[in-house]
Amino acid sequence: MNPGGSVKDRAASAIVLEAERRGELPPGGTVVEGTAGNTGIGLAHVCNARGYRCVIVMPDNQSPEKYRLLEMLGAEVHQVPVVPYSNPNQYQKVAQRLAASLPNAVWSNQFDNTANRDTHARTTGPEIWAQTNGHIDAFVAATGTGGTFAGVAQYLKSRRSAVRCVLADPPGSSLYQYVRSGTLKATGSGSITEGIGIGRITANLEGAPIDDAVYIEDTDTVRYVYRLLHEEGLFLGSTSGINVAAAVRVAQGLGPGHTIVTVLCDSGAGCVGGMSLAPEVPWLIGGAAAAPIAAWVTSHVPQRAAATAVGVVVFVLGATGLFTTLT
Repeated sequence: MNPGGSVKDRAASAIVLEAERRGELPPGGTVVEGTAGNTGIGLAHVCNARGYRCVIVMPDNQSPEKYRLLEMLGAEVHQVPVVPYSNPNQYQKVAQRLAASLPNAVWSNQFDNTANRDTHARTTGPEIWAQTNGHIDAFVAATGTGGTFAGVAQYLKSRRSAVRCVLADPPGSSLYQYVRSGTLKATGSGSITEGIGIGRITANLEGAPIDDAVYIEDTDTVRYVYRLLHEEGLFLGSTSGINVAAAVRVAQGLGPGHTIVTVLCDSGAGCVGGMSLAPEVPWLIGGAAAAPIAAWVTSHVPQRAAATAVGVVVFVLGATGLFTTLT
């Protein structure tokens, strides 16, 4: 069960439990994290359940829904300006200093705390293997902390080395170029996606078995977010959109008869504000601009026949662990 509505609940639970096991988090203590939102939401749920104070530091460019939800869950939220990771006022570094200044507090450090990766190697990876009966040809996912991708890839490769593990990367991130050329260099400028794409190799991602990377433009991400909504009835976030867009691209490259797995890792409820910035979908903002929805979907969203033309079924793992198909 992922009560916070994203795959980050697993990392949040694992990080808190590991801090308890190590004796770093006393009863009634404080958990501090720098997050784009979903890990903070997961931590807020875990802290509520286990009796901890939750303090979240977020960049100030995230969707308004995330700030409001965190506050509703009882977290103390601090917004800071968006700056490069090298800047001492980058949100993760602010969270680290804040945790050090508070009594009985821990910095969960989702990016470099490998309890994140390890929980996916113990849970998500085995679930995928079991639910596909080991018949999986590729795993495809975007990454922020690297925990989900690295943990799942590590497990799948341990079961069958031929499983291709492909990283999906949005505009502005450096991981596509890193995988392709070994150089951390950004491709494109910024992205409407939140919480994925990064300019460094985290401790969670370090050493992960990555066979290839695909670069996904925001226009493709948005198309698949709305295709999933209008064809499959799944209201998902931008990371799920980029994951499915990348999975379809990998499926088309592998050809008929292959099984590709990705993760439907976030809900659309936390991304409405960010998605409304997409220039191709001004009707998302609402009001009179909402009228041409049907026309936009018809002209912009690939129809079902386009995906089945290559004869591939794409399996996608949802937040509950159940599979659905995009055919």
